[in-house]
Amino acid sequence: MQVDPYGHQKGAGWVLFAWIMLAFAGVMNVVYGITALANSRFFTEEAVFVFADLRTWGWITLIFGIAELLAAASVWRGGELGRWVGIVIAGLNAVSHLGTMQAYPFWSIVVIAFDVLVIYALAVYGGRRNET
Repeated sequence: MQVDPYGHQKGAGWVLFAWIMLAFAGVMNVVYGITALANSRFFTEEAVFVFADLRTWGWITLIFGIAELLAAASVWRGGELGRWVGIVIAGLNAVSHLGTMQAYPFWSIVVIAFDVLVIYALAVYGGRRNET
């Protein structure tokens, strides 16, 4: 474990960033999932889905959001399982936003960039809390 002159653990800021981004994405996905399940007018009525319908994607997004929140809680506690679940979820989130690239190009690029940073933070510094 590397510590700087001020007593801070190296990479602690990266892990904090990963935790915040996982928690934020989890909350947003839970909100989007509930909104999709409620057949809200937030989503367009003329949407064409390659796979299933809006309610199915609502359930997928809701479950995905809950998994992100659980991974964020585990990362906050320093758990190794949360680290790996967070890496997998951030990777899947990046891949899923490739599908929305045509509709929301700027937003998709931003989300993919943040997911790459979360993967980096968890892969490089995520397991550092448990080392002595």
